[in-house]
Amino acid sequence: MTPLPRSVLLILAGLSSVLGAALAHGETLDLSEYAPTFTEEFKTLDISARGPNTRWIAHTPWNGDFGDAAFADPGPGGPFSLTPEGLRIAAARTADGRWVSGLICSMDRDGPGQQGFAQRYGYFEMTAKLPEGSGTWPAFWLVGTDKRLASAEIDIIEFYGGFPQYYHAVQHIWVDGKDRYGRDKRVEVPPHLLSDRFNSFGVRITPDTTTFFLNRNSVWSTPTAPEYRQPLYVLANLALGGGWPMADLQPPVIMQIAAIRVFQSKALLPGADHAGP
Repeated sequence: MTPLPRSVLLILAGLSSVLGAALAHGETLDLSEYAPTFTEEFKTLDISARGPNTRWIAHTPWNGDFGDAAFADPGPGGPFSLTPEGLRIAAARTADGRWVSGLICSMDRDGPGQQGFAQRYGYFEMTAKLPEGSGTWPAFWLVGTDKRLASAEIDIIEFYGGFPQYYHAVQHIWVDGKDRYGRDKRVEVPPHLLSDRFNSFGVRITPDTTTFFLNRNSVWSTPTAPEYRQPLYVLANLALGGGWPMADLQPPVIMQIAAIRVFQSKALLPGADHAGP
């Protein structure tokens, strides 16, 4: 597995003392019994509008934009570019004043014939630096592949940039357009931590528990709902608005993603002996 850039590792190494003042020390994640199954460090830009045959697409598989900035296709002048620190997603204004931004998703469609990456159980993580300011709305989230009875969604981080002292971890189960689960944890952090440096946001899903992590220290754990015991695909985006004023936003608004990684318990890998749901 290719290591993160040295600059990012140095940033992450200095986080423990900063976080200690703001977060009760929870479980420290141990990945010794896990193996990487999906590693994206954005050395290349493998994104298309809607696939197939690319690692990422630039829209939701259900073709639904949200927020007050349209998600734009990749290409010249688009929201995606590569830097030495990974993927840069830029929200900007078009010539007619409309905002556009970017989303990436690891699955090209919902339903039969879908192609892309999804995984049942395991640990999912994004390392990123997020923009502040009222109206910024970056997120890293998972959605279940089976939507016949409900749509399962886990928001590993949902950050409203007008409130830099916390972010939300959220669990949704949507049925007929209504959230019948709706569990939300507000994770308090030192002000500006999420915009000043790279941080890792993760969730570990087992048949029994769903545990959220910040810089690989646990911040919240809940019983795993039955709807989350299925393959989940990965989304990351820089949305704007979401009900929050954005009149003071000045383009470009930047979200920087150093890496997205997924791990699976070695006991659940093909060929391993295991039992359970």
